Amino acid sequence: MRSKSADTTKPRRADEPTLFESRRLLTLILVAALMWSLFNVDWRDGVLHTGGISAFREMASALLTPDLSGEVLAKLIGSVWRTLAYAFAGLSLALAVGFPVGLLASGVLRADGAAPIRRIARVILAGLRSVHELVWAWLFVSAVGLSPIAAVLALALPYSGILGRVFAELFQDVPEGSLRALRNAGSSESQVFLYGRMPFVLPDLLSYTFYRLECGIRSATVLSFVGLGGLGFQIQISLADLAYSRAWTFILGLIVMILLVEAWSGAVRKKVIS
Repeated sequence: MRSKSADTTKPRRADEPTLFESRRLLTLILVAALMWSLFNVDWRDGVLHTGGISAFREMASALLTPDLSGEVLAKLIGSVWRTLAYAFAGLSLALAVGFPVGLLASGVLRADGAAPIRRIARVILAGLRSVHELVWAWLFVSAVGLSPIAAVLALALPYSGILGRVFAELFQDVPEGSLRALRNAGSSESQVFLYGRMPFVLPDLLSYTFYRLECGIRSATVLSFVGLGGLGFQIQISLADLAYSRAWTFILGLIVMILLVEAWSGAVRKKVIS
């Protein structure tokens, strides 16, 4: 005969979070990580170096007077063009790799999920996105020199892993109820994907792809700091020369590029949804 206390034990609900999913534990972990990082920073030299405040004021005031001379604007146009070329080429290659591998990682093309293929694809995607694009850039620059291919591959490899992972989750998250009618009509899993899953996730796919394009433009700018040319290289030179007005010209060019991509993204999403 079971004890009275055993009879009153409530089973855990299926939707009840586990210990490692509870908000309190996650909050404690985040707070502890923040406190640990603060106590491990060397604050003896202060937050700003000597003359930092005056340099900050000079940089802030230069924002109001960007250098709009013909020479600087010509460099801006050339740098913008190169940065966009890196971003578009890198993202295109990332899509060519990430989409099919993400599709395999989702397991939606087969009814049984093809577990071994899914696991291999997920390992590939994890390996690709685990290394930052700046690290890839240093590796490729060491291998092929200051070539555009180094910038393109440095963007394409981690972005393919990121895109593939997100695409796989989007494909899996399509409600099965909307796909049941196609299966009942005798459609194969490939047909279900083309006529059921893709139309459902297409707006999200486009939205995330445009977001990664914005990230690609920023990353291409950062990659320029290793000597690959582009906006980052011009910003680096301007800051080294203490030409803050010129640096702000290139920074504002980067902001305008991101705003244009955002407007383009919104127009495309609106057309697809309508």
